[in-house]
Amino acid sequence: MKRLHVHLAVEDLEKNIAFYSAVFASEPVVRKSNYAKWELEDPRVNFAVSTRAGSPGLDHLGVQADSAGELGEIESRLAGVDAPVTEQTGTSCCYARSDKYWIQDPQGIAWESFHTLDSIPTFTEAGTACGRPDADAPAPEAGCCVPEKGQ
Repeated sequence: MKRLHVHLAVEDLEKNIAFYSAVFASEPVVRKSNYAKWELEDPRVNFAVSTRAGSPGLDHLGVQADSAGELGEIESRLAGVDAPVTEQTGTSCCYARSDKYWIQDPQGIAWESFHTLDSIPTFTEAGTACGRPDADAPAPEAGCCVPEKGQ
């Protein structure tokens, strides 16, 4: 079996163990004084690259739900984390229309939880980008609608 490996450098291990255990609904399989590891069977990986972000590097991480029900379960877990959650309903980004929840980990790395509703022919659409209800709102110039750090 192949598995995507993501390793994040963190400042406060215990705070991050609590955060990611809540997000993943799972405790680490390895836990040391300076290290923790989760080997997750769920979620599967959706890996994407784009030239839309402001600078190269990690833009955000995320979990794609297969249904609205699964997204609701993820949102319930996020609600239990000590961090603000940003909801975007019917937003357009990355050639798709999706319902999303955004949260930031203790380092400020954005996590996107989403359920794709439909595909669209453009990266974003005016009026639906970033969950804005205003039909006249322009599509954003940059990439996905990642909330600013600290929001």
